[in-house]
Amino acid sequence: MPSDTRAVRDSEQLDWPRVEAWLRAHLADARVTGLDLTQPFAVEQFSGGHSNLTYLVRFGETELVLRRPPLGPVAPTAHDMAREYRWLSAIHPVYPLAPRAYALCDDVSLIGSVFYVMERRHGIVIRHEEPPAVRDSPTVRHAVSGALVDALADLHAVDLVRAGLLHLGKPAGFVERQVRGWTERWERSKTSEIAEMDRLANWLASMLPPNPERPAVVHGDFKLDNLMLDVTHPERIVAVLDWEMSALGDPLVDLGILLAYWASIAPAGGDALTTVTSRPGWFTRDELIDRYQARSGRDVSTLRYFEVFALFKIAVVIQQIYHRFAVGQTDDPRFARFGDRVLALARQACSRV
Repeated sequence: MPSDTRAVRDSEQLDWPRVEAWLRAHLADARVTGLDLTQPFAVEQFSGGHSNLTYLVRFGETELVLRRPPLGPVAPTAHDMAREYRWLSAIHPVYPLAPRAYALCDDVSLIGSVFYVMERRHGIVIRHEEPPAVRDSPTVRHAVSGALVDALADLHAVDLVRAGLLHLGKPAGFVERQVRGWTERWERSKTSEIAEMDRLANWLASMLPPNPERPAVVHGDFKLDNLMLDVTHPERIVAVLDWEMSALGDPLVDLGILLAYWASIAPAGGDALTTVTSRPGWFTRDELIDRYQARSGRDVSTLRYFEVFALFKIAVVIQQIYHRFAVGQTDDPRFARFGDRVLALARQACSRV
């Protein structure tokens, strides 16, 4: 299986001797299976992802994952590692696809930010290309599609009261707060005026759907490349990753995000969200919706609103990354053309309003 890590980028190095010392002091009581803190320390960087920095740290053969915010100033409430740590700690016992969190460092003097360490899971993540176990197999693609939708519906089926999760958020008014918050992020991060983004913000604020009868745990960024699949049986999901945006609220936020990233037809020339899912065997968008509705029993009549919101939100996320590139907070060359992607997404969303 190809490695999903690489050497740490020069511009994204941390103070590794201090990190190592902190880990040796704080992981001793974390009950990490197989961890031997007398073993040598090593670190690499995960090559995927566009926002938070994620590193693989090793003590001998034992692997752990360290996550921290991107370098430089970040938007208020964004990239909140302490919040993500608390969510993983609460969700893992009732939804085991969420990796276990081990330790949180809230001493920003150590590396300049809060960071946390969590369980390392092994599997395959489908991004721009399919792994051999999936490639050229419509049957496997279909099975992965179904497993993905079922994992989402199962997350939304978690009983908030019985699981003791109500302390994590306030479901009422969730969508209104989301629209307001992402509009504010757009205003803070924009590098040029885009009329389509202003139109979308106004439409979303004026067309708010009612609160759901059954609020749920919302992952916030549920998509194919945030799922880890078993290497030999890819129809089995081994982890759901990236819980930074998780909240309590309307579960259709997640379905909207999933559909925004899901391409049933390959667009001419590609676009900002083109994925492998246009290939034979992957569910169509209608199949995704039907499977989710059957599994969850939820009303999806307001789904168009959430699809538009998803495109708006993704555009803002990409703009925040592009802003960091534009002002020199990162030199990752992948981000140089992200400004064009924002405009393309805004126009795509406006076509649905």
